[in-house]
Amino acid sequence: MDPSVTRELGRTGLGLTRAGMGTAPLGDLWERIPESRAEETLAAAWTGGVRYFDTAPWYGNTLAEHRLGHFLRQQPRQSFAVSTKVGRVYRRSRGPDDPPLGPWAGGLPFVLRFDYGYDGIMRSYEDSLQRLGLARVDLLVIHDIDVGYHGDDAGIERCFRQLEDGGGLRALQELKSAGEIGGFGAGINEGPMIGRFLERVELDFFLVAMPYTLLDQIPLDDAFPRCVERGIGIVIGSPYASGILATGPIEGAKYNYVPAAPEIMDKTRRIDEVCRRHGVPLAAAALQFPLGHPAVAAVIPGAVHPREVERNLVHLRARIPADLWAELKAEGLLHPDAPVPG
Repeated sequence: MDPSVTRELGRTGLGLTRAGMGTAPLGDLWERIPESRAEETLAAAWTGGVRYFDTAPWYGNTLAEHRLGHFLRQQPRQSFAVSTKVGRVYRRSRGPDDPPLGPWAGGLPFVLRFDYGYDGIMRSYEDSLQRLGLARVDLLVIHDIDVGYHGDDAGIERCFRQLEDGGGLRALQELKSAGEIGGFGAGINEGPMIGRFLERVELDFFLVAMPYTLLDQIPLDDAFPRCVERGIGIVIGSPYASGILATGPIEGAKYNYVPAAPEIMDKTRRIDEVCRRHGVPLAAAALQFPLGHPAVAAVIPGAVHPREVERNLVHLRARIPADLWAELKAEGLLHPDAPVPG
């Protein structure tokens, strides 16, 4: 498939290239990335036809926004789409008594606080514009309302109250009504959160980071059909399941950002064996699979080197026979009703 072909995201009217790029790795997620290599990696994506880029203040404690903005400021503004995220506000670090600066191998010395209320959303939005050096962004994403970041259900409920009663949703609606953004959505790390958002918030799209990959298709049973009914678009944020679908089931392979459990390693190995029988790289099947769903507008794998970008684009162009998807379903390795490319 052609990575540079655009698909409309839900009912936003915004077309995204099927191949987008996520920038969490450029926030020094696994390693410190030299500035020159970050620039070269973004340039490789641009040269390959990628015109949709996603970022967030959280990535490297604002580092990824700085890096992406430096590159995008040099391109014609009408030629690309960019999304960033809201829910975290940053201040400078004041010393050793501050909270840890996050999981980043590098990043910048800024300290976050979560704020999904009106002032927090507006502050996050304005700060992102300044870091990016852009007068506007196309999409905003409510970031990381889940147990992993907020501890328990009570913590999640506090976030929703900030959105609903504290004015966070009103801020997003005002920005959309004023034409400052084309739409807003929610970032999803845990599948059940799609349903909770659908019950409480009127969104334009979801950015799904883990629950819909070649390894997991639980949203097909309920959440994705509801999205289709309501015209809600989907972007797939971690098509490689944070690593293992790119590397294969090697020692130390990561799934959901931690070393993969034995059962995940085994399932990946079985999927890889089917792919090999059909002469298809596992990574190619992983990247193309989500684009078979009619609501999915783009996949946004990250990269830390131009070679990784180039490989991703090759994988998206790879020819995948229909028999591969059929065999995965027959072996119980893929949801029987999963829509597939082609």
